[in-house]
Amino acid sequence: MLDIYGMTFGSWQLWLSGLWQTLWLVSASLLLGLMIAIPCGVVLAARIHWFWKLPFYSFSYIFRGTPMLVQLYFFYYGLGIWLGQVEGIREHFLWPYLRQAWPWVLFAFALNTAAYTSEIIRGAIKTTSAGEIEAAKAFGMSRFTILKRIIFPSVIRRSLPSYGNEIIFMLQGSAIASVATLMDITGAARRVYSNYYEPFVPFITAGLLYLAITTVVTVLFRRLERRYQQQN
Repeated sequence: MLDIYGMTFGSWQLWLSGLWQTLWLVSASLLLGLMIAIPCGVVLAARIHWFWKLPFYSFSYIFRGTPMLVQLYFFYYGLGIWLGQVEGIREHFLWPYLRQAWPWVLFAFALNTAAYTSEIIRGAIKTTSAGEIEAAKAFGMSRFTILKRIIFPSVIRRSLPSYGNEIIFMLQGSAIASVATLMDITGAARRVYSNYYEPFVPFITAGLLYLAITTVVTVLFRRLERRYQQQN
């Protein structure tokens, strides 16, 4: 007979630990990714020579054109292991952190979401009404003021639906973190499976947890969208 209680409520500490690992990892990745994506998106949308855009285009193209699992393998199993073989690195004060899995997973996730988010920002800037910008120039606004008062509010309003989807994709994609030994929700499901040798209940539980987080994100962004629509 299946021990459903033991695999769900009886393993609550394991599930709670996995939930926390997923939430902080995805949140930190999105935050770092957004910090990278904003300047990248602005540069990609700017009217400057293509040569100056080339590094940003290359970054976006590479990280959007390769699977996130491959990127994770590259950073964790490739760069992480290679760095550990560099002479003197093990004596560095950062080595206790670099030897762990989470910095490399965070790095891979942040760069991946930055590439997609930069394209969202670039598209939103490109579709900003030229009439609004011309009107702002007619009022004598500086470029920074136009960017702050005209372009960015418009970008936020139009990019919210796409960015909400990106958060959901990032959440679902974070399930691969367990391949780098992190005990996230999927890692917790694997642990419960290994303890009870029953696959359905643990992974159904993991799916329900992901579904619950997705529901919260969806409701939150729909409210934000309505709020910005009412303000504008």
